[in-house]
Amino acid sequence: MKRTTLSLIAVATALAAVTGFASLTTTDGPAAPAAKAPTRLPIERAGLACPVPSTSEVAETLYTSYTPTGAGTATGAPGRADRPTAQLRAAANTTTSGGASKGGKTPKAPKVPATVTAPGKPVTAEAKGPAAPALTGTATGTLAPGWTVQQTTVVPAGGARGLLGLGCGAPDTDFWFPAASTAKERQDYVHLTNPDDTSAVADIELYGPEGALKSQFTEGIPIPARSTVPVLLSTLTGEAAQESVTVHVTTRSGRVGAAIGSADEKLGTDWIAPAADPASSAVLPGIPADATSVRLVAFVPGDDDADLKIQLATATGTIVPAGAGSLHVKSGMTASLDLKDLTRGEAGSLVLTPSDPKKPTPVVAALRVVRGKGEKTEVAFVPATPAISARATVADNRAKATTLSLTAPGAAAQVKITASAGSGGGTPVSRTVTVKAGTTAALTDLVPEGLKGSYALTVEPVSGGKVYAARTLALPQDGTPMFTVQTFVDDRGTVEVPSAHQDLGVLD
Repeated sequence: MKRTTLSLIAVATALAAVTGFASLTTTDGPAAPAAKAPTRLPIERAGLACPVPSTSEVAETLYTSYTPTGAGTATGAPGRADRPTAQLRAAANTTTSGGASKGGKTPKAPKVPATVTAPGKPVTAEAKGPAAPALTGTATGTLAPGWTVQQTTVVPAGGARGLLGLGCGAPDTDFWFPAASTAKERQDYVHLTNPDDTSAVADIELYGPEGALKSQFTEGIPIPARSTVPVLLSTLTGEAAQESVTVHVTTRSGRVGAAIGSADEKLGTDWIAPAADPASSAVLPGIPADATSVRLVAFVPGDDDADLKIQLATATGTIVPAGAGSLHVKSGMTASLDLKDLTRGEAGSLVLTPSDPKKPTPVVAALRVVRGKGEKTEVAFVPATPAISARATVADNRAKATTLSLTAPGAAAQVKITASAGSGGGTPVSRTVTVKAGTTAALTDLVPEGLKGSYALTVEPVSGGKVYAARTLALPQDGTPMFTVQTFVDDRGTVEVPSAHQDLGVLD
């Protein structure tokens, strides 16, 4: 579940503005006017959490912090002279079962804080080696609506070598992670980061192909205030190793940021971001054209089984993958399907719908995608993602390394795409793109003029059907096609505030 909240002060201000125009009536006077429709106002405060980027001595991490322009007019708490801020700070690392971090002192933050000072320009910060901590941050005022932070790590060698990308997540209370694993060749850590000043308590549930895995140390996991806890999934169960596992993280108290860091000794490494909430259909956008292996993992959290129709939205239309047009998912069990030769050299997006529209069953889903062959492979994960309702942004894009995938599984759609100024300079550019019904459009040429550094891509629906999007960042090294895929999640930069009517009539 993804939530964005508006500060109580902002709500009070909005209500005051509305009630200021309320008419004064008596019991004998005219009837009170009908209540006005809710007003959408920019959020006043946003929070994010970034996990520990890597334990490798040779890791190099780039944080990119960005707030899009045109986010609204929020200026901070009314009656106060607070300046808008958007800043990250270090969280203490705490060890738990199978944890990889050392407890005790708070580690040093990146040398240059990734602090945004104005909308429209990305700000970057670098960190090296295993000492880089988990980060939490808050944006306020005009910098809050749409604030995003991208964490990109390159590990050029070792067992965790690869390109790891993650959009730092909003703290919440409920997360689903299909495509995790307890296999011997995998080291999957779920990172729980508490951004608040009070402690949080979390539970972790694991589900394999035969149902819930018997586990230990998974209930009542404490996450101290302003700290992060990494948990190695394979240490939570004594059952046989499972290649595909669904992880469900919930909190009993407080809220956390959650992400899974996955390292495969053969395939590579990347982050697994939370999947969209359970729904009867799912879209998984941004499968690279040269993918050599694609595995679909799905899970049904309810009481009914699900029969899913599998389709691939390509540049020319929607097709059914050869020999893989359906998947049966039993209730409470993780199902997986290897989609061999899925893309055939053409980028696409996977679309899951009920085989029988009269029997919709909520599911969660994700893809494990591999590029390359032999010892020169790299892995990335694509979770099911919701459609963009208003606006979504992914930061840290690079010239000649970024592919933007847009999918319209239903009706044709128009979207506005904006490439921001670069972190080191450049002029933003915008373009309106039409995505044909049932297709995926892959764009590689939308780059700021005079670009220096990295830039952000913002997608805003204009008209037509629902649109889903993902960004692929490809940074090959020494013949290994290192890459990472991040889906676009609506930034919920505004919130509905109910209008109010004040009746100051005098009772008889």
